Amino acid sequence: MRHTLPIAPQFYVTAPQPCPYLEGRMERKLFTALQGDGAQRLNDTLSKQGFRRSQNVLYRPSCADCAACLSARVSVENFSASRSQRRTLKRNDHLDRRATSPWATEEQYELFRKYLEDRHANGGMADMDTFEFAAMIEETPIRTRVVEYADRESGDLVAVCLTDVFDDGISMVYSFYDPDRQRNSLGTYIILDHIEIAREAGLPYVYLGYWVPGSAKMGYKAAFSGLEVYSGGTWQEMRDPADYEAHCHPLSNDPIAEQVANISLPDSKPLRTKKY
Repeated sequence: MRHTLPIAPQFYVTAPQPCPYLEGRMERKLFTALQGDGAQRLNDTLSKQGFRRSQNVLYRPSCADCAACLSARVSVENFSASRSQRRTLKRNDHLDRRATSPWATEEQYELFRKYLEDRHANGGMADMDTFEFAAMIEETPIRTRVVEYADRESGDLVAVCLTDVFDDGISMVYSFYDPDRQRNSLGTYIILDHIEIAREAGLPYVYLGYWVPGSAKMGYKAAFSGLEVYSGGTWQEMRDPADYEAHCHPLSNDPIAEQVANISLPDSKPLRTKKY
């Protein structure tokens, strides 16, 4: 019988690029490859430490002079829909949900292009072709689903979410929807329905990606009750959003070496514990 020894993942840092969330700031990411038999366990473990998946890569913002990007998740147990969110659920009760394997379709791509052209025409994904779109959907080494929402009467596809399944929740990797249905608040609806999906599956969290104080693009996430953010190495209940403005201070972030040293891997403890 052959025995293989687990190999610790290697971490790398990207070159600084303009930040898409805060004008005038530079963004840098800490990342590692997601591959092999232990990919699911590595993804589960690092996602609890603020990492996100993009195809076969796990990454976390690691900027030199800013720590504003905070991983956010909704506690299903502590979530209670607001009056506005209940209205959103009612406005979309004509939609049917269907979860499929991560397989890209032409219908998805057409909706994706329509969404980008209306909402993110100058964004980093604006030039994504069909092959790159298929890679985004299909290149996943972990348990992933494509959750589609279709109009019950017309059968039209109106929203899609690429969704990862963790041991403690589900992660909304990327979602897009029909921009012509602005009144339906489909972005909010997809999150609300994913909270229900997690509830049905008995999973405690819905991971929403990053919340950035001061960023209009990310402000909507603070509207969900039960929101938690990963800050200072722990998950904590969201306070007043204004309390997090200090994370934009140039001394907010630890050096890269210290960040890596304090990353916990599956079945392990940090190489070195932070001292306060």
